[in-house]
Amino acid sequence: MKNIIAFIYTLICLSASAQKNIYESEKFDELSRNHSNLAIIPFLTNLELKDQISNEELKNLEEKEGYAVQDALETYFSKRKKKKKFSVEFQNIKNTNAILKQNGISYDNIDVYSVKQLAEILEVDGIISGTLDLNVLLSKGVPTEFSLLDYIKGSANYGRIGVKISDGTTGKLLWKYEKQINKKSGKNTTDLIELMMKLASRKFPYDRERPRDRKKG
Repeated sequence: MKNIIAFIYTLICLSASAQKNIYESEKFDELSRNHSNLAIIPFLTNLELKDQISNEELKNLEEKEGYAVQDALETYFSKRKKKKKFSVEFQNIKNTNAILKQNGISYDNIDVYSVKQLAEILEVDGIISGTLDLNVLLSKGVPTEFSLLDYIKGSANYGRIGVKISDGTTGKLLWKYEKQINKKSGKNTTDLIELMMKLASRKFPYDRERPRDRKKG
């Protein structure tokens, strides 16, 4: 019984935390009115690993983590579309990455392009992007067992993730969700995205079934 109560309490705390970490532009409805297709691009990753590795290997690992989040988000939206109705479609990430490559845009230089430029190149109405700060390789899987001592020592925290949606025409930020990554977040990238997006689902702006009395930023 105590475990059940603790689990419910954890979900309540996580949900409350999710709401506090969500921003939505007061111009969201105005700017997204004609949105029909969004592209998910690889996340920009910053790894701070304990292991001593070369700069080249670090860059390769950061790229891998960034693409892992892109893939996990597509998987999440694909699964949710079977249960929920979204007002937009999501461009297949294979097509997204192929178009980027054809235009000379790689993981190493994608950050020098503006949202407006990327949206025009990808022929979409908006861009889903984000950042990932990690001290572990989440895509490889991490232990989820934790104790109070883990939190005291700080070993339960793995980093932070930020997901944002920007309007392709104006380049303006429409929606953003940030979340700390820890042992409660799941054992891998897919688990992390599944949990964080579920917590944010009632506030996800393209969900046709969400409440309309949302508080905007």
